[in-house]
Amino acid sequence: MSLAARRRSRLVGFLAVATLGVGTACGGESTEGQAQTPGDVAGLPVTHFESGLKADAPQPDLDVRNATDGEEDRIAIASIADVSEYWAQQLPANFQQEFEPVQELLSYDPEGKDFRTCGASTSDAAMNAFYCPPEDLVAWDRGLLLPLLHERFGPMAIVTVLGHEFGHAVQHRLGDKAGITGSTKTIVKEQQADCFTGSYFRWMAEGRSTYFEVSTSEGLNQVLASLFFIRDEPGQSARSRGAHGTAFDRTYAFQLGFEQGAVECAGIDQASIDARITEQPFHPGDREKGDSSLDRELIGHLQESLDKAFKGAGVQGPTIVDEGGSCPNGPSTPPASYCPDSNTVNIDLATLRELAQPVDRRAEFKGKETTGMGDFAALAEIASRYTQGIQKGVGASLENAGAGLRTSCLVGAWAGAANREGATLRLSSGDLDEAIAELLQPRSLIAADLEGNQVANGFERVESLRVGYLQGSAPCTQQYG
Repeated sequence: MSLAARRRSRLVGFLAVATLGVGTACGGESTEGQAQTPGDVAGLPVTHFESGLKADAPQPDLDVRNATDGEEDRIAIASIADVSEYWAQQLPANFQQEFEPVQELLSYDPEGKDFRTCGASTSDAAMNAFYCPPEDLVAWDRGLLLPLLHERFGPMAIVTVLGHEFGHAVQHRLGDKAGITGSTKTIVKEQQADCFTGSYFRWMAEGRSTYFEVSTSEGLNQVLASLFFIRDEPGQSARSRGAHGTAFDRTYAFQLGFEQGAVECAGIDQASIDARITEQPFHPGDREKGDSSLDRELIGHLQESLDKAFKGAGVQGPTIVDEGGSCPNGPSTPPASYCPDSNTVNIDLATLRELAQPVDRRAEFKGKETTGMGDFAALAEIASRYTQGIQKGVGASLENAGAGLRTSCLVGAWAGAANREGATLRLSSGDLDEAIAELLQPRSLIAADLEGNQVANGFERVESLRVGYLQGSAPCTQQYG
């Protein structure tokens, strides 16, 4: 982040919003459904258990070319059997047509035996899973992609990928009923497939699956984390061929399906995507491609932007100070803490600077842990503690069940204000994905209360941030108490 007149970087600036105070709207119309109250996930209870194949899951009766008896193939094949069962129920009930099974399934190792499919070689399809319409085939890389997803995110990541590819097979079957033609943009197809995946996981979370069980906390966290992992690169346009969407956009589509079902997914079209998609090229003046150094100058601009954004609340916002990240006489949530007695946000700039390092995509795809989440992740952490001071000033509780969700919602409202035309600082491509990545971390403060107690499940954390981003600050108090 920096001033537009100098470096014009990640948040190239913030518009001086007159009324982003708590309880005051600052955004346009929302395409988001109603957010959930603390303690449920789209009306389902928050559950905690190990997600994956059921102990009594039957052996799928499927013919899969080149399959092995390895764990990744077992999960993948069960996923195909399971999602087939889901659509065998959904298509007659909601689309008035019978389900036709996919004609061919292929498991491949890009470093092993080569296969020709869909006009290409599987040796060139590393780190991939795909649906091939001409052959009515679903294929997956069991050698590199599935083991990486399984190791990093757990078994539900594999189910997510296969559920998504099967969503494309369903599009092919629905045709006009899903608005799919030869000229339909890739982004529409991909957002629909993510949405169909969400509707399938809702069915699973309701206990209807023969093969899998998924918790609404850790299990759905695996799903959201895997969608973040397979996001598009920052700077890609939603109009480009092959665009799938940012993590922010992909989780939106998944949650839409989870909350509202497959019929809503089939209604996704170019117009609805244009109204809310965040995937965009870098600003012409963004020479650093969204990566700024977290220094005292940037913290000063952050202070100014937050003060302007929340001045409508009618209270004195806290001052950001770099004094170690803890409160001498109060709650401490380093590397950033809100100190009520002094109305300050105490930060550990050195630690936050590590968090602000760019995401290392090469390390991600090698399965290595990375410390950097990007500059916006660090700034959102600080902003979350700033909003504690705003909430305290207007008399909101900082430690009730909704405080964490209200906090992330207000951070989202702050981010949404940053996209106004004429801003000195503005969100750059990839910033919202950095916030999502940080939100899904167990140590994140973005959706945490004064004491750092985090909302139990990632589904609610991500949705509350999105509610604030799309609708402004009014829903932050209306929906999260």
